[in-house]
Amino acid sequence: MITTERRRRATAFLLTSAAALTTVTVSVTPASATGSLDGVWRMDGYGTVVSVEDGGRRMREYETAGTGCLPGEVTELTAGTATLEPAGPGRARLGYAGSAGHRTLRRVAALPAACADPSPAKNPRAVFDTFWQTYKENYPFFAMKGIDWQATRNHYRPQITNRTTDDELFTILTKMIEPLHDGHTYLTRGDCGAKPDNCFGGHRADTPFPSAELIKKIDASITAQVGAVHQWGQGHGKGKIAFADLPDGTGYLRLTGFVNYTDDRTFEADAAELDRALDAVFTDRRVRSLRGLVLDLRFNGGGSDRLGLRVAERLTDRPYTAYLKQARDDAEDPARFTPAEPVRVLPHHGPVYTGPVALLTGRLTISAGETTTQALMGRTPGVVRIGQNTNGSFSDVLERRLPNDWRFGLPNEVFRDAGTGRSYDGDGIAPHVRVPVFTDAEFAAGRDSALAEARRRLAPAGRP
Repeated sequence: MITTERRRRATAFLLTSAAALTTVTVSVTPASATGSLDGVWRMDGYGTVVSVEDGGRRMREYETAGTGCLPGEVTELTAGTATLEPAGPGRARLGYAGSAGHRTLRRVAALPAACADPSPAKNPRAVFDTFWQTYKENYPFFAMKGIDWQATRNHYRPQITNRTTDDELFTILTKMIEPLHDGHTYLTRGDCGAKPDNCFGGHRADTPFPSAELIKKIDASITAQVGAVHQWGQGHGKGKIAFADLPDGTGYLRLTGFVNYTDDRTFEADAAELDRALDAVFTDRRVRSLRGLVLDLRFNGGGSDRLGLRVAERLTDRPYTAYLKQARDDAEDPARFTPAEPVRVLPHHGPVYTGPVALLTGRLTISAGETTTQALMGRTPGVVRIGQNTNGSFSDVLERRLPNDWRFGLPNEVFRDAGTGRSYDGDGIAPHVRVPVFTDAEFAAGRDSALAEARRRLAPAGRP
């Protein structure tokens, strides 16, 4: 599922021939002499070159692949968006406000020559080649998905000519990635809201996008089970965070996403609203009195991994590793990744709840909903997971541009288990207790088996 938060991603940029080493002259002041971060940097594992300007206050991205280079976003380097700091001789560390982990940057002499081309070819084959090559260099899961990407090119590229229309090209590109059934793949051209046919988003074959009718059924079912809830979120984000004190002494906390809690649509505003809600839920009195907590992520479309970690930080009094994060780091070898970076859960400076937790998950637990689930796997005492497997789409989304200004996205990272190194992409994280989640039979019977099982297990007599 495509999240509405901007996720900057890319993969390895490799110079494979002497010709590719031709550069454009850029004035660079050595960091060792002045401490300045201005200059040109290549990002490990993300196929991106950046030019840092204005005394380290602005960063211009260039999206690179074997087909060439396209200018990307311009980012103001502030605490609310992204931060860049030295990390040793010729190295720097870049972090985005809403994203867990960091990217390593290495200073280079100048931009690649291709990045100076003001008018790259925009014909249908150039668009096709950029799209295919970007997936070839970035996507880590072709083998897992059983997709021969070279065969995909061999099948579709002969169908592309200079007479190929935009509609035909869009259809071909979507046909290429639809078999991946990957919730972090998408292609857009223009306004999706005005013309839905302008947008394609991948999804699991067994988990289509939830309809408005299904969402209404889910909300009605939960209301029937837990009654009135306290809600947080503002504007269109109202109700994305909800909590209820249940009659049996347990608490019920539901989050339907980790993004857009307010109409400001910034990480800072989302973090402030989430903190406001969590401060109200995890008071000194409540964390002492709760018999157990039900955390419901069964319908959670994702967003910011960093906000998910903020929830985990309220549920522990000791630091631990949530997961290991890596990005694909070789244009030819999909099995090579950047060094694993541990992402930590650090206890909140204030009241924290350390009692029993039951976590509800399902196929609509996606992206940041899944990384939050993964972060809680390292908690002590352990969290019991109830419901169905999560969606299996963990990576942040690498968002790229095509020569004709269409936009597309794909995953290029893995989030590995801190203890085993396992990735849960594809299958998702399995529950300890498997019960139906949001099925027609459940709705018809007025039943919520997952919530009922959680409450049973959290009751004093039902605790393992």
